[in-house]
Amino acid sequence: MTVAYLGLGANLGDARQTLKDAVVCLAQQHTITVLAKSSLYRTAPIDAGGDDYYNCVVKLETTLSVRHLLALCHKIELHFGRERPFRNAPRTLDLDILLYGDHSIDEPDLIVPHPRLIERAFALVPLVELDPALMIPQHGRADAFLAAVADQRIEKMKSPCQCPVLNALSGGNQEASQAAQATKATKGPCS
Repeated sequence: MTVAYLGLGANLGDARQTLKDAVVCLAQQHTITVLAKSSLYRTAPIDAGGDDYYNCVVKLETTLSVRHLLALCHKIELHFGRERPFRNAPRTLDLDILLYGDHSIDEPDLIVPHPRLIERAFALVPLVELDPALMIPQHGRADAFLAAVADQRIEKMKSPCQCPVLNALSGGNQEASQAAQATKATKGPCS
């Protein structure tokens, strides 16, 4: 099993609900155990136009190889209507592999750690919320880069979510694993 961190973002449609549904979708995969979910954040677009984004980070454990995890991320994005008309286009859902264990991967279509992780508040702040002492391969402690993104607008949202699965995941505790396992037995957006 490998621990991985995924960054989720959206700014089209009901972006907040899409992120919640995407986390549930991930939790329903038999090859993934969602261990924790960060708070939801509202952020300004970077190098793009359009509405503000909603973002969060999910910590998971998986038996999938990094390539299969990437393929699953793309499949889930498509399920939620993701289109790629141009670079940095607004999106219904974006799933990025931020970290995959302690692996460093540099291939034309996959770079891990995510190449802009330490430059983007929308990925770094929720990641640090989950684990401030987390080591980013080739860079160091995640929290050491917060000052460099302090000028980027990011707002932690108060969660009106009453979903027991997502609330348990946000706690990052044993209830999270139990709730995620129970979710796999139910129908949901990715059944």
